[in-house]
Amino acid sequence: ANTALGQAAIVPIDSATKAHRVAEVRFLRALYYFMLVQMFGPVHLTLEETRTVSTEARRVPVDTVYEAILADLHAAEPDLPYVPRDYGRVTKGAVQHVLAKVYLTRMRDTNTTADETAKLQGGDFANAAQYAQAVINSGAYSLLPRFADVFRFGNDRNPEVVWAVQFTNDLLTTGQGNRGHLYFLMEYDILPGMRRDIANGRPFKRFRPTTFLLGLYDRTKDSRYDAQFTRAWYANNEASIPKDPQGVPLFQLGDTAIWLSDTDADTVLVGTRPYRIYTPKTYTNRVYPSLNKFHDGNRLSVNEERGSRDYLLFRLAETYLLAAEALLRDGRAAEALPFINAVRRRAAIPGQETAMEITAVTLDTILNERARELAGESMRWFDLVRTHTLLERVQAHNPDANILPFHVLRPIPQTQIDRTSTPFPQNPGY
Repeated sequence: ANTALGQAAIVPIDSATKAHRVAEVRFLRALYYFMLVQMFGPVHLTLEETRTVSTEARRVPVDTVYEAILADLHAAEPDLPYVPRDYGRVTKGAVQHVLAKVYLTRMRDTNTTADETAKLQGGDFANAAQYAQAVINSGAYSLLPRFADVFRFGNDRNPEVVWAVQFTNDLLTTGQGNRGHLYFLMEYDILPGMRRDIANGRPFKRFRPTTFLLGLYDRTKDSRYDAQFTRAWYANNEASIPKDPQGVPLFQLGDTAIWLSDTDADTVLVGTRPYRIYTPKTYTNRVYPSLNKFHDGNRLSVNEERGSRDYLLFRLAETYLLAAEALLRDGRAAEALPFINAVRRRAAIPGQETAMEITAVTLDTILNERARELAGESMRWFDLVRTHTLLERVQAHNPDANILPFHVLRPIPQTQIDRTSTPFPQNPGY
């Protein structure tokens, strides 16, 4: 990014195109530094093109990094359109979305981190609300009528997408591809009647939804539970279908092979059905409802790890929730309600829209709604750190987690420390 910006003046292209490209690069640099400062705290900041070999690096204060981030974003915003000529290029909406999140996240100096007052301190909430609402009011984006359609396979380009990272199924150019399809799947492929296939995905068994997350959905009103968690698998392997004592298969290809009930009351059905039934008390780290947002049926083989779906980095539903959070934390809870209710109404099972609306909003309300809407979209740690709730919520809702106060930052990679000739201290606790 620094090289592109440093050389921009001598690139022989028309001024309008150059302004767009410079704005895109400044946005990307801001985005990268925003990720870095959230994860690591003070980091090395360089805004000039690297022209010579250097092993020096110094961690600068967080405020200095945020000043650079905001300068880049504010410089980029005027020169970018809401709808670019080429899909996938940076949009004005993407810049404003990130501005909203930066203003929400940037902390003021405070020694208080545990009480309710501290949760409402920190960012510039008025500016955060302003930029989130600018995206919403631009008219360039809209919530899809059905939550299930946002991540529907083949529908990556839709009006809710504020900005996406694009991938391709050309193995020469896609690098590692979009690997999001791998991590959320249970081990379906070794169970009776099943084998691994492209349609069901390659299960890495890395991320299992907590009992708390699964319990957040009111399944009589909220469509998002059924829309994004796979709980039934259908037989695709005739050779492993169980047989009765006479050698007759208990079910046929295409029949239910595995069903994950959402209630322990269904334990009485276990043994009365020909297929495997699991209830919540028998979920394990290998068998659990599987998030299906990132399924990729375009992979070229059963074991291919490289996916080609777009990664929807910013979408309008999150912008609504950013607006709600900013308004709440700015002391305007009543103004926050319409934004969270817009997301909840869209998520409703048809006919339950009014029942899905809430009449009061708190920080916990916001965080629970972000969990329901954005499950698996790589935001949760950032959300909990930003709102000073990481320790209390993880300790309360994930009994398997080992969470300590210093986990609000990630460890500096040892290679960075070893290869730096100037002192580059590790984060506390690591």
